[in-house]
Amino acid sequence: MSDRPSTIPLSVPVMEGGEWAYVKDCLDTGWVSSGGSYVSRFESAIAELTDAKAVACQSGTAALHVALLLLGVGPGDEVIVPTVTFIATCNAVAYTGATPVFLDCDDRLGLDPAALAAFLAEECERTADGVIDRATGRTIKAIMPVHIFGVPCDMDAIAAAAEAWGLPMVEDAAESLGSSWTEGRFAGRHTGTAGALGVFSFNGNKIATCGGGGMLVTADEALAERANHLMTTAKTDAVRFVHDEVGYNYRLTNIQAALGLAQVEGLERRVAVKRRNLETYRELLGGQPGLTVMSEPAGVRSNAWFYSLLIEPEQFGADREHVMAALDTRGIQTRPMWLPNHLQQPYRQARSWRIERATWYWERLLNLPCSPDLTEADVRRVCDAIREVGELER
Repeated sequence: MSDRPSTIPLSVPVMEGGEWAYVKDCLDTGWVSSGGSYVSRFESAIAELTDAKAVACQSGTAALHVALLLLGVGPGDEVIVPTVTFIATCNAVAYTGATPVFLDCDDRLGLDPAALAAFLAEECERTADGVIDRATGRTIKAIMPVHIFGVPCDMDAIAAAAEAWGLPMVEDAAESLGSSWTEGRFAGRHTGTAGALGVFSFNGNKIATCGGGGMLVTADEALAERANHLMTTAKTDAVRFVHDEVGYNYRLTNIQAALGLAQVEGLERRVAVKRRNLETYRELLGGQPGLTVMSEPAGVRSNAWFYSLLIEPEQFGADREHVMAALDTRGIQTRPMWLPNHLQQPYRQARSWRIERATWYWERLLNLPCSPDLTEADVRRVCDAIREVGELER
């Protein structure tokens, strides 16, 4: 028998509502793939939450891909993206044949609006053909802000820069279901609804999961209809299988939607638990030299999807890698922030501009256990272990 302590995982889903009943209904009726009622019910639930048209699909990445296609992004174009994001954001750009242009993050880890405004002013020009990146000669077709770890971006400033240059936005809201703005121009609005199109993910570790799935949202009914058309293989006759263009087999299954619907019905309960646990982390680790639990900025309500601990080794006594390894030996799973995408192998040749803050955070951030069923005792165990590591190293 191992002496290793029981594991506190980083993030696991919690099934506590109608998941079993809804999935059983799919199995009992035989509607597990196409057909059935759960896809439309799931879309309606997201539409009600966001006050937007909603189109379900197989993944957040697929939704991002189609969103860019809807804006006319294609080969030879550029899309501005933050270097701090899961690589799927940039992959979706690459799927269209376009190229990402990487910009730095701000201190909430989202796209830095000051960097965006400066890049457009210093590096771009308006022409009859659109906004041109002078260094590459390519047309910039869109901006993709990402709400990192569930924290809404500074969208007032990002939208101002986008509108000044006539550039549409696709919001990668994959991690931010349940997050919103409480102040400013977008007060009362859910993430994903500030741009032309928004995208959510329902991957296994998200705050609401289908096991895998995505959702595109938009206020534009014509865009929603076209998205649905492209995601269902551009089929014009479902009986005779007639297609009018190259489409994509991106639709969500009925059984996945059943799971997702139940998860969305319990969303606010999980958000409340996650926000409470984040506050407990802040209370227990507050005042520790070299440690900062990243906080919710003013003017937003975050779903507290991930809990990010900033470790400054000069004050704490141990760096991020040492803390991660030490917690692993104590049965506590953590993860660093993703490697910034301008450093990722597929995108090292892509254009990146004045990136400094992102690499600083990458070297110091550690994401702590954040499952929706995390107990206060679990949080205390994690915090005790972190403090112990620091004390041993000082």
